[in-house]
Amino acid sequence: MSMKKYAALAILLISALVTTACSSENEPAANANDKHNAADVTFATGMIPHHQQAIEMADMALEQAQDPQVKELADQIKGAQQPEIDQLTEWLTAWDEPVPSDSTGGHSGHDMSGMMSEEDMQMLKQASGTEFDTMWLEMMIEHHKGAVEMAQTEQSDGEYPEAIEMAKQIISSQQEEIDQMEQILAAS
Repeated sequence: MSMKKYAALAILLISALVTTACSSENEPAANANDKHNAADVTFATGMIPHHQQAIEMADMALEQAQDPQVKELADQIKGAQQPEIDQLTEWLTAWDEPVPSDSTGGHSGHDMSGMMSEEDMQMLKQASGTEFDTMWLEMMIEHHKGAVEMAQTEQSDGEYPEAIEMAKQIISSQQEEIDQMEQILAAS
């Protein structure tokens, strides 16, 4: 190989290394310059406490539920919603928007569709056996319907493509879970 070929090969390798070093691994999931609007911010800001409450309810079911199907569903809900909270938080941070704190326990001060009140959460916490399972399923169905409603609003009014895609996934997965919970209730 001639010296020119070695030099050309070296330049290609250095170029590839520089490109790799500057790849998306070092970039945030969202960029402050990415096109987003107020509906995207509202979606992310509202969905975080909404998901936090669903996780709180799932934790209760993992401890208190009697029906193994309810426990399995609670584990599934918890596993799906924490990564979404993390993603929503990244977007809000990149957009230089405030991120809701978890200091309220996820249920006070929010009038979003499907959110349980402090009283609802206390009643659920105090329930046991099949009463808990039924109450949890009914509340989680209502909670999921609220999330679907919020996601539908994001789909129609949002601008940020990744948020719109997440909304689509929320509608699909949570509607599936609603159907599953309704089947469990019907069989009990």
